[in-house]
Amino acid sequence: MSVSMKDLDPAFRGSGQKDGLEIWRIENFKPIPAPASSYGKFFMGDSYIILKTTALKNGSLRHDIHYWIGKDTSQDEAGTAAILTVELDAALGGRAVQYREIQGNETEKFLSYFRPCIMPQPGGVASGFNHVEVNEQDYKTHLYVCHGKHVVHVNEVPFARSSLNHDDIFILDTKSKIFQFSGSNSSIQERAKALEVVQYIKDTFHEGKCEIASVEDGRMMADAEAGEFWGFFGGFAPLPRRAPAEGNEKHDETAFKLLCFDQGKLEPVDCQSLAHELLETNKCYFLDCGAELYVWMGRITSLMERKGASEAAEKLLSDSNRTRTHIIKVIEGFETVTFKSKFKEWPQTPELKLSSEDGRGKVAALLKRQGLNVKGLMKAAPTQEEPQSYIDSTGNLQVWRVNDKDKVQLSPSDQSKFYTGDCYIFQYTYPGDDKEECLIGTWFGKKSIEEDRVIAVSLASKMVESAKFQAVQARFYEGKEPIQFFVIFQSFQVFKGGLSSGYKRFIAENGIDDESYSEDGLALFRIQGSGPENMQAIQVEPVASSLNSSYCYILHNGNTVFTWAGNLTTALDQELMERQLDVIKVWNYRP
Repeated sequence: MSVSMKDLDPAFRGSGQKDGLEIWRIENFKPIPAPASSYGKFFMGDSYIILKTTALKNGSLRHDIHYWIGKDTSQDEAGTAAILTVELDAALGGRAVQYREIQGNETEKFLSYFRPCIMPQPGGVASGFNHVEVNEQDYKTHLYVCHGKHVVHVNEVPFARSSLNHDDIFILDTKSKIFQFSGSNSSIQERAKALEVVQYIKDTFHEGKCEIASVEDGRMMADAEAGEFWGFFGGFAPLPRRAPAEGNEKHDETAFKLLCFDQGKLEPVDCQSLAHELLETNKCYFLDCGAELYVWMGRITSLMERKGASEAAEKLLSDSNRTRTHIIKVIEGFETVTFKSKFKEWPQTPELKLSSEDGRGKVAALLKRQGLNVKGLMKAAPTQEEPQSYIDSTGNLQVWRVNDKDKVQLSPSDQSKFYTGDCYIFQYTYPGDDKEECLIGTWFGKKSIEEDRVIAVSLASKMVESAKFQAVQARFYEGKEPIQFFVIFQSFQVFKGGLSSGYKRFIAENGIDDESYSEDGLALFRIQGSGPENMQAIQVEPVASSLNSSYCYILHNGNTVFTWAGNLTTALDQELMERQLDVIKVWNYRP
């Protein structure tokens, strides 16, 4: 999927570039960045988008997107959060897994971001931010139930004896003292986690100024603290066995329903068992497993189609009043292990298969056969040649532009946009046969200066050294790239001119006109490639002699865009042209 940054909310620009959390609150249907000091503080009337960026050992970044919906959030606001997660994913390169989090039924993955717990408070944007701090008003007694050994689910329950049981741990929060009541069947790990919650409540809502008491299930009134605890419930009385919870949604673990979302319509797919072949790359599908609703988005679906699928998923659960079902959105090629396990068979790799004879040795041999200058440690020479080899397209990509003896990292939305006057370094990591493989490449534009080329090689060599020489190093030259290079980037654009300070100095010193691409100027692009996973837009001279009947072209002059299809082009060529419009220009379009 290729998108234009004008289709993405400005609040998401530059996000996901370093390890950690980023949170946006939905205000008037817009994502507003939340200050870091408020992370972990959620209000019941609001919806939030949470981005977790994880820096892997190999230097690449992994993204997980969650949208949290408070119990008092309006349906429109919840729907806005669902759609905006699709935009955020697009801004990050279209590879993140997206999770819907409902207040009181959050995933453990989400809760693990906030230690020791989250405790949503009443209020929200719609109430005019009238969030009154608890310690500024007459303190109200609360009863919470805690469960979980690794992360803690904390939910408020009615302040009544009937809420207590022998299996869970309860926290009674009063004005002057916090009681931890441990059910006789609760584990040591659960009790330790609950104690962390008690300390959190003391520090957050009592400014650290209150007493803490521990009450064991079964203690009689002779224990002073137990007597004080039971006094809030009218005195001690044995707890009955916990009855099965009412209102919980029951799901058949083996049942499933596959639905196809295509052109705004949701239709059931008739199948006896789940097979990978049922999923078409130009459509979106819903896999309804009861407790989870997976939304699978084909690789070549548009941003609007993915937004429509997200809206339809929210509506499907809302119409059937399934308030506790999780929505998990995955992109083709980046499915979770759990999603894959639902299918009878799942190919080990997607269509573009990773070929590796002996780890780095095979990758190096593959690139060397393409006539590339490859440097790196090879364990052994390949034992045999393969008729056709591909590199895995589902890895993690990071790109830097060489500038002033250093490298500047590009955002995910810009990492496939190269200038012919610049040099670039990229790091691509992907799953190998028994370990993760890494390729560090340098790309030299036709008009890049020698100084930038030398710096690019030096910086790339240092990256290989930092990787303890476990990475393959390769050099690519504009116009001579192998298909493996384009498969990594999928949608690739080459613009005229350059952005590096070295290039700018060079043309100024030599009296050369700066022809660097400008969105406001006149530009002509030749479209080429073999499919959505391998397509390029190359800027050429905006003159009639640049046109060729075998290609499609995009011409823009300011805000006006024209397309031109040669009489020898195919339907696929014209489809690629339409897709590149999303990257170059989309307004005032004239075919």
